[in-house]
Amino acid sequence: MRTGKLTATITAGVTAALTALAVAGCSGGGTPQRGESGRSPSAAPTPTWDPVQGPPRTVPAVQKFSAADGRGWRPGKQARVVVPAGEKSPVADEAERFAQELGGLRTVWGKQTVRPGDVELKLSDGDGAGRADNAPVHDTADEAYTLTARGTRLTLTAPTDAGIFNGTRTVLQSVRTSGGVPEGTIEDRPDRAQRGFMLDIARKHFDARWIEDRIRDLAGLKLNQLQLHFSDDQAFRIESEKHPEIVSDDHLTKDQVRHLVEVARGLHVTVIPEIDSPGHLGAVLKAHPDLQLRSADGRTERGAMDISQPGAAEIVDDLLREFAPLFPGKHWHLGGDEYRALADRAPAESYPQLARAAREKYGDGATIEDLATGWLNDRDKTVRAAGAQRVEAWNDGYFPDTDVEPDPGRTVAYWTGKEIGAREPAEYLRENRKVVNLNDEYLYYVLGEPNNMPYPTGERIYKQWTPGVLRGTEPVPESSSGPDRVLGARFAVWCDLAGEQTQQQVADGIRMPLRALAQKVWDRREPALSWEDFKKLANQV
Repeated sequence: MRTGKLTATITAGVTAALTALAVAGCSGGGTPQRGESGRSPSAAPTPTWDPVQGPPRTVPAVQKFSAADGRGWRPGKQARVVVPAGEKSPVADEAERFAQELGGLRTVWGKQTVRPGDVELKLSDGDGAGRADNAPVHDTADEAYTLTARGTRLTLTAPTDAGIFNGTRTVLQSVRTSGGVPEGTIEDRPDRAQRGFMLDIARKHFDARWIEDRIRDLAGLKLNQLQLHFSDDQAFRIESEKHPEIVSDDHLTKDQVRHLVEVARGLHVTVIPEIDSPGHLGAVLKAHPDLQLRSADGRTERGAMDISQPGAAEIVDDLLREFAPLFPGKHWHLGGDEYRALADRAPAESYPQLARAAREKYGDGATIEDLATGWLNDRDKTVRAAGAQRVEAWNDGYFPDTDVEPDPGRTVAYWTGKEIGAREPAEYLRENRKVVNLNDEYLYYVLGEPNNMPYPTGERIYKQWTPGVLRGTEPVPESSSGPDRVLGARFAVWCDLAGEQTQQQVADGIRMPLRALAQKVWDRREPALSWEDFKKLANQV
């Protein structure tokens, strides 16, 4: 498919840059043009312009720039986007989108003489189709790219279409901030493979268009994940054909979700679905009160499912299987946090049915922690059987010293050390588990600021946080916080007091924190810019 429907309207910054070049006689525009294939190009005059000043000004900053003498590259009126591999290349969509984003340049296919002012997109390795399903989860080589501006020509080389996409984001930002790309070579790749945003659409309904706008913003910052938490005590927010009785009045239709997933796929953003269990199931339990967890004295725990009942697994597995085809990104989040039965001081006495079910399933010495661990393991099997290859759960869903071991391939989404049963990050790392950072001290934007949780700021993330700061403000040892252990991070919006902010206020409030996060997960080194300079730059891109 072609990417016209996936391409956002060209930004005001790029438009201004192109307009300025047009005044100087160097910029093209108009409608996108289909290019020729296999034709001999006519001669094009060498464009002239003022040298583009380096280094590149982008968010995130590029990892390495080697400057050279020359004028650099600007999008001129004769410029073309050249794809030597042809129209069936994996980067064909990238080329057409990029040409549109640069104001309607022409795309040309097949081996061509690259003319002054042209942009050439080349694959350096393999078929360029993207990360293999069995690639290491921490590998970022497929997202790397090399961008060279030389002799008024621009060459972008990458092993995959994902790398080509990242390189085009760098070009677009550099055009907005500097008018073009400075002479020299950029060698760039992300430090962390997982870089993203988590959105609680269960407690607060967000319009599909608002979510789509966030996807486009993420992609422009080279953030590559959107986690959707769409089921909780307050609501279930996506249409369900198997269980329509649980769906809230305000919800996304499956067609809307398919569109969002397709937009995200085209922009190299993976949508990660989350159906949290065995807690946070209030919307499901409202329609199925027989599955509600009750204590020995008849007390109920909001959102907690009685996992001793066979019907509990049946309905959750029904939902997991129903939604698996809707989210083909092969990544699932199982939740697992805040199961209130385990917040009780004497859970076996308060919930004897759970203690009994644990012993029946796992042996005389088994505990409710074993039962909860087995629950997540079983849901893990369900989503993997449906096609998921990367599964994760919140850190307080992993219990110490259980007879039942959590699936060794399941990633820990570390969010807090404050909950009952939450352990130090180092414990998970010592168990050789992979971890994703959602530290509530820096990365939790909770509407209404309840429980003494002020809104996080971009400045604090930029100055204090790193991927190794998993809990509180102190990092884990550097030896255990590398990209192969701490896979990345997500900034999270939780809507505990949903009415405290409008959708626009949320968008405004998270704008700078997302940009700070983008910088810190792309490059673990101390940023070169001061916060004030970074903020000015971030407002330009």
